[in-house]
This record gives sequence, C-alpha cells and structure tokens, in this order.
Amino acid sequence: MQPCHLPRLPEGLVTTGDLETLLVQRGAALVACDAARQLAVDTLLGQQSDLMKFSKLALKQQPTASDALGQE
Repeated sequence: MQPCHLPRLPEGLVTTGDLETLLVQRGAALVACDAARQLAVDTLLGQQSDLMKFSKLALKQQPTASDALGQE
C-alpha cells in the first residue's frame, strides 16, 4: 500500500485563499486515504476468512486412516 500524499502550503507568501484551498484538498486526501486503508483491511480480512474456510473444508475431506483400511 502506498503512503498517502497530503498537499502542503506553497512556498513563500501564503494567502487566506491558499490556506482554504489547502484545507479542502487535505480533507479530500484524508478521506481518500482512509477509504484506501479500509479497503486494504477489508480485503485482508476477507482473504483470511476464505483461507480459514478452505482449510476447514480441506481437513473435513481428508481421508482418515480407517477410510484407507476400509473400516468405519
């Protein structure tokens, strides 16, 4: 996951308009960053859940020693 880029104030003399624009841009960047982070977390949790389900299913389908010997 890439680090989030947050806009910065321009060099030199800064106006109130520059500050207002920066605050709006930073707010939008923070929302986008948080959404990307949440998507990454949700994807990871989904993958882990799928792996757990697959592992349990694979264990249930694994033949036992008694199956191999034809016993119940």
